[in-house]
Amino acid sequence: MAASVAASVAAEQKSAEVTDWAARIGWLVGLVLFVALVYWLMREGWKWRGTLQGDLPELPTVPEDPGPAKLSMSGRYHGSTTAGQWLDRIVAHGLGTRSRVELTLTDAGLDVVRPGATDFFIPAEALREALLGKGIAGKVLSEGGLLVVTWEHGDKLIDSGFRSDHAAEHTEWVDALNNMINKSTKTEGAR
Repeated sequence: MAASVAASVAAEQKSAEVTDWAARIGWLVGLVLFVALVYWLMREGWKWRGTLQGDLPELPTVPEDPGPAKLSMSGRYHGSTTAGQWLDRIVAHGLGTRSRVELTLTDAGLDVVRPGATDFFIPAEALREALLGKGIAGKVLSEGGLLVVTWEHGDKLIDSGFRSDHAAEHTEWVDALNNMINKSTKTEGAR
């Protein structure tokens, strides 16, 4: 008896028909306009940040003969920030664009090749420090999951974050970069 009553009640229940299409379409249009406004404000903020960082000089390019490769790595470029300020993203000259990356370390410096984004070169004399980090520019990874290279460009110290496709390479890169920086510092001090 109870099963037949439940079956007849279930058969009688239907969804209510939508009678006010104009209100629903109005809400949908309002939502789309709100999302478009938020996107436009974010884009304007990005452009404004680039304008504020307009005093940053053009990025160096690879020299004619950088020398043989000491190390190479493929992975991801997560962005650049003001040194020590892991959330102060630098967007001028395309440094704020996340992308795939191919890094090559030579005696001349660090060549950063980014398909679909602006390539740049960090001369050996501009390198200041390399370390293992866990976050940069809003990207947080596990401890030691990020290769952070500190370098000087113009009068500004910049941290650039890279993540290798093979995280075990990070330690080798930190050692190689810091050895290169130490040799460069000793050579400058001997002059």
